[in-house]
Amino acid sequence: MQKSVRLKSFELIAQDINSVDVSLLHALSIGVGWPHRPKDWDFLRRAGPGIVAVDGIGRVFGSAMWFPHGEDFATIGLVITSPRTQAQGTGRWLMEQVFEQCGDRNLSLNSTHAAYRLYVSLGFTKEAIVYQYQGDVTPKLPPLPELNGQLSELSNDNVEEIKALDTRAFGTDRGKLLALLAEGAAICTLRRGAEIVGYSMCREFGRGHVIGPIVASNDQDAIHLAAVHLKDLAGRFARVDTREKGLFAEFLQQSRLAVSETVTTMSRGRHFLNGKSGEPAVYGLAGHALS
Repeated sequence: MQKSVRLKSFELIAQDINSVDVSLLHALSIGVGWPHRPKDWDFLRRAGPGIVAVDGIGRVFGSAMWFPHGEDFATIGLVITSPRTQAQGTGRWLMEQVFEQCGDRNLSLNSTHAAYRLYVSLGFTKEAIVYQYQGDVTPKLPPLPELNGQLSELSNDNVEEIKALDTRAFGTDRGKLLALLAEGAAICTLRRGAEIVGYSMCREFGRGHVIGPIVASNDQDAIHLAAVHLKDLAGRFARVDTREKGLFAEFLQQSRLAVSETVTTMSRGRHFLNGKSGEPAVYGLAGHALS
């Protein structure tokens, strides 16, 4: 695989994403209007490998990361090209570097509108739309449905207790990622009897907090699992990324979170989203890159 690409006036070289200072990654994401803080980049570099496109004097003009979940599946994210190098083939070249590293894994990503045609040309197919709800949380949440079960806080040290449930909802084991997310997250579980039937995490990200993952079997459970965090964030900025369009989405809107943008979940290889009615599902994403 070609480890460099020649643009109109200079050459870019592929380097390991851990070889550059986080300030350069932060500047890259700011340049395209993404909210990632240096802390968010540091977290993502712990969660998975990636590459950067660097010029001869060390400036970063692009990035791409991938997050392995087992031996046969990975998500791709943080595919960024600086405005100066867009429409010059840098995005395609970055993706080719990622494909080489991922091997034969099945892949999924969440595509922006700008990148959609590129991913289609690379063999990805559309599966669903992700709605990015965000805003300052209402001081008083709307009325909640009747709670079926018991909500309780889960210690960060006991994240293994939600691993089996998450695997059923997500479709593959992402235990390593859950452990990393749990380090800086508040975790709530929903139990019916002795069984955990849902959970949610809330952590700092970008402009405020992101609530996700949220795993539940129905809208009513998902609403309660989101509300437990939203009530603590009254008046502050929060974000929830979801593919849902029913009662759960209505609750987010009533909590004064509005859709700021949408992205498209796409896959290459096996179909990624295989939800079944009554089974646990991912109501809130961990993040666009992490799914």
